[in-house]
Amino acid sequence: MPRPRATAPAWLVHAGFLAVLAVAGTAYALAGPAGRPTVYTLVTVLPIVTFVAALANGNLPDRRPWLIAVAGLTLLFVIQLIWPTWIVELHLGRAEGSLTDLTLSTAHTLFLAGTAAALRRRASADPGGMIDAALFGLCAGGPLWEWVLRPHLPPGASPEGQLLMLADLLVLCAVVGCLLRIGMMAAAGRGTLAYLVATGVLTLAGTITSTLAPGGTSFWSAELMVAAFLAIAAAPLHPGAASLTVPPPAVDRTVRKQRLWWLALALSANPVIAAVQVIRDEGSSSLLLPVGTLLVVPLVLLRIRLLSAQRDRAERTLAYHATHDELTGLHNRRHITAEIDRALADLDRGALDEVTIMLCDLDGFKPVNDRYGHPAGDAVLRAVAARLTAVVRSGDLVGRLGGDEFLILCRGSAGLEAPALATRIADAVRAPIPVPGAEVSVGVTTGVAQARTGDAVDREALVGRADAAMYAGKAGRSRTVQVARLG
Repeated sequence: MPRPRATAPAWLVHAGFLAVLAVAGTAYALAGPAGRPTVYTLVTVLPIVTFVAALANGNLPDRRPWLIAVAGLTLLFVIQLIWPTWIVELHLGRAEGSLTDLTLSTAHTLFLAGTAAALRRRASADPGGMIDAALFGLCAGGPLWEWVLRPHLPPGASPEGQLLMLADLLVLCAVVGCLLRIGMMAAAGRGTLAYLVATGVLTLAGTITSTLAPGGTSFWSAELMVAAFLAIAAAPLHPGAASLTVPPPAVDRTVRKQRLWWLALALSANPVIAAVQVIRDEGSSSLLLPVGTLLVVPLVLLRIRLLSAQRDRAERTLAYHATHDELTGLHNRRHITAEIDRALADLDRGALDEVTIMLCDLDGFKPVNDRYGHPAGDAVLRAVAARLTAVVRSGDLVGRLGGDEFLILCRGSAGLEAPALATRIADAVRAPIPVPGAEVSVGVTTGVAQARTGDAVDREALVGRADAAMYAGKAGRSRTVQVARLG
């Protein structure tokens, strides 16, 4: 599928962003108190227009999540229409707990949720790294709230308003951390990610400057919010937007010691802040510890779950490679010989009445390997392995001893079925096998050895009989089956 055509070259997007930023910033500065709400309202429309345009021309291929983000942007525009002077009159960052605060928080949540859903495929390449980045962001927001914002909140700040403002701050910090982590995975889409990160940083800066604004001055916080809206508007126009939903080819998921130290330091931030409050004997309780903990604990549990799942996968992989042949996927020599020992032990105690092994050696394999190379030889071995697995009985085990030798273990009575099974094996193996640049055929000689209840036999003796029967078949040009019975 061809990559969707971008709406504009990257340089044009950057130049357009700077030009519109200069015009909008100047217009806001010159408009005065009466005209500034109009300028700000016009700016809030631009992201909706650019996102809809990018969705229409395919620059944002995963439509549904981006539509959620557009819904959040639309809600921000509606808020601006209903309360046009909210920014101008310095309500941002005041934790008033008003309906506007609640609606703004909802709009932010919609936009962030839509963006996160759209980036899920990219983020899924490194879920552990994403959780770590979110934790770093959450914990970085703690000191920002406790030592920068909370001390400067106005006396009229309500508990509900503080809760909304703190949650908004922590989630935004976590999202910025995740966006930075996504940008570290691969170069594709970094331009769009840079605009999204700039949006988050500018929003944080606008909130901080509004909270710290002396004497009710809202000019710089509004200018920062104008820049944030324009950064959102530029994000979907960048040619890298089409790559945001494509997972990177490879990501290093190793949890290094340095990352663990940083993670431990980040997780210590909120408890340290609480300890400092106790030491200072500060009377007012902070929402940071309960709210931060409620957000951090699920992420920590999810990280532990991911590490546990990663360990389980590694153990399953090691267990599989310990018992299976890497090339063919069949049981390897170690496993198949252990199964023979187990079957003979069952035979000795009467749990089985017969054990049969079939030793198969390919005929004509070396010329194929010499003429067409090792890739062709590997293809032949994989094809033979698949065919052997297909013709044996459901309870039989097929293994590769090494080279072009295969062994089939039949637990229980095989008896007269062994020659018929060997014939099916020969017919299946001799069918043409496609290899790179040609089609080849190989044959197979099968030696069969059987042991019944009461036979005093060990694995080496049983395999030795099957091996002798196989070589007798090769010498006698009877390429199908030679049967050796013990007892």
